[in-house]
Amino acid sequence: MVAAGHADVQVLLVSALASGQGKTTVTAALARTLVQRGKRVRVFKCGPDFIDPMLLERASGAAVGSLDLWMVGMEECRSQLARAAQDADVILIEGVMGLYDGNPSSADLARAFGIPVMAVIDASAMAQTAGAVVHGLRDYGPVEMAGVIANRIASPGHAAMVAASLRDIPLFATLARQEHPLPERHLGLVLPSELANIDALLDTMASQLAFDEAAWAALRTTRIDLAAIAPPIAPLLEGMTIAVARDAAFAFLYPANLETLRALGAQLAFFSPLANEPIPAAADAVYLPGGYPELHAARLADAHTWKSSILSAHAQDMPILAECGGMMAVADALTDLDGATWPMAGLLPGRAVMQKRLAGLGSQGWQTAHGVLRGHTFHYSTLVTEEVPLAQTVKHPGGAPGEAVYRAGSLTASYFHAWFASCPAAVAGLLSRGAP
Repeated sequence: MVAAGHADVQVLLVSALASGQGKTTVTAALARTLVQRGKRVRVFKCGPDFIDPMLLERASGAAVGSLDLWMVGMEECRSQLARAAQDADVILIEGVMGLYDGNPSSADLARAFGIPVMAVIDASAMAQTAGAVVHGLRDYGPVEMAGVIANRIASPGHAAMVAASLRDIPLFATLARQEHPLPERHLGLVLPSELANIDALLDTMASQLAFDEAAWAALRTTRIDLAAIAPPIAPLLEGMTIAVARDAAFAFLYPANLETLRALGAQLAFFSPLANEPIPAAADAVYLPGGYPELHAARLADAHTWKSSILSAHAQDMPILAECGGMMAVADALTDLDGATWPMAGLLPGRAVMQKRLAGLGSQGWQTAHGVLRGHTFHYSTLVTEEVPLAQTVKHPGGAPGEAVYRAGSLTASYFHAWFASCPAAVAGLLSRGAP
């Protein structure tokens, strides 16, 4: 219910004791179920993530934002919740890893905004012990525990044993083990756009979510201050057109980054290197986000029109910002997991080499001339180069050196994924000619 100055909305943080419990599957099934019942649902993902939000967007039918007390910041989190509360009946927030993992954690977010927690447990190898697990999750923080969704339930009898063990915590819903679980690869779930049957999978998961109507009706609402919506930012890119690569090889793109570019006054022109499309003629700068270039290395190597256009833009000193997979695509070459080496665009001297072991993970910040640009890193490749970095990010919270930031002419490249709204002035500087 929206009233003057505030909104009372059902809000849940969906979390678990660890990764692999089925948080994304359950959140997607719950979102699709509520949408099918006529609810206006908005979903957020806690912490840095690109792939889960794509699935949750498909499940809910609305863009999925990110909430993180450090990367996004308290005030921007508050602003995003306020914007969502204006037109939502239900807000679901999928946690990251386990409830108390990370600094800040999902539990910290729940406590900061007074949001009840819905615990997802993988009940496939337990019954009555589920109660001990959930009570521990509740009391360790503590957090307000709204209820439990038991995943991978074998039978009604199994569900009854779990429910009895929870004592004063309601079993909100159960979900049977999925015969056709969502497929995964090294960076997480397969992109929803790659699955022809994704909507059927989501509908099946929603139909199998055994939902307790009384438990849902008993959920309290959370009061959200609508005055927390952030004011507009200065239009530092007014009149500029930013070319943004967007396809299966350049898919790791926060909607909030695009919103920040538009708020800065820029027009956006999307293009597909995989389709061998050149940089749009109207472009004043280029943004190459991360993604899966390693899965499409042969096509990118053969995309001569795209490579010629980015080389021409670089030669003309057009600002180019390349993040992670974007950097891999503009290096001299990319070596895939099979050992094959493919020629890339050749703006940055060096070779990106895929490996089976994780090479970088976690929140980081880059101290720019305009302030700290916050973000994160997550990659399974390394860059073999003799280039001397322009700068280096700093890991959060420990303060150790993080990712190298390279400058080659008008190109700025790094494995670092920036959260643009954390320092719009820095982003404007990177995409303007003569960037420091």
